[in-house]
Amino acid sequence: MEQQDRRNDLIEKIVTIELKMFQNVRSRGYAACQDLPETFRIMRWMAHSVLSEDTLASYLEDLEQAVRDGRNLMTEKYARMEGLIPPIKEDPEIVGILDEIVRTEESWMQEFSRRYPGIVKSCSSGFADYLRAELETYSDRTLRLYLLDVRKTVQEGGSHALKSYENLFGKLGYASLDDVCRRARLQD
Repeated sequence: MEQQDRRNDLIEKIVTIELKMFQNVRSRGYAACQDLPETFRIMRWMAHSVLSEDTLASYLEDLEQAVRDGRNLMTEKYARMEGLIPPIKEDPEIVGILDEIVRTEESWMQEFSRRYPGIVKSCSSGFADYLRAELETYSDRTLRLYLLDVRKTVQEGGSHALKSYENLFGKLGYASLDDVCRRARLQD
């Protein structure tokens, strides 16, 4: 199996488990997005499409372990976002890893929204809160691997935000992000 096929297989397994967890989240209010499994699948695919095979494999192990333990990582993520539970990660080293990942991903998203306001209007603090709550559900091993992915992308001058949106719109049949913006302007 080629590397891209292995990555896609990992992402498919991850998203399948995440979707089951997501559909079982019971939060304070009804979330209409729980009735849109295909939208959930593509958005989660997009988020994972920029991660290395090692990070994906580790996160899949996290999800499989959570299932064995009877945990729902999506419930934990939303409980963190709503302030219903205290921080999941308290080890100073891991908190530092979280800080670096969130700070970098947020800066990439801010730059992306400035460059492509027709795709992402703005990057609010909600992005950082959402990302941090999600990352807190990852194992320490997965967080360390994710940080390596982030640092490698920084070193290469790339951006997870840019690449994930290129991947998303490529999957949806667009030639480029400029093509997305051009088509959006034609519809206005």
